[in-house]
Amino acid sequence: MTFEVNKHLLVPKHSKLNDKDKEAFLKKFNITIRELPKILQDDPALGKLNAEIGDVIKIERKSRTAGESIYYRVVVEA
Repeated sequence: MTFEVNKHLLVPKHSKLNDKDKEAFLKKFNITIRELPKILQDDPALGKLNAEIGDVIKIERKSRTAGESIYYRVVVEA
């Protein structure tokens, strides 16, 4: 029996930006890929995304106080 971490109530939604969106995001905030917080390639939440090193992951978190917050992470080698 396997457990899909992404289906758990407490795990925020993770999605991978495509190349066009990744470049637009970096340009909009005038940052480089090295300036982003990191997430390990073997993080269980990335399981079905087929994330590769250098991909940017969008994480949508829900909060009672803030409503919804969006965070971005770059995938790094585990």
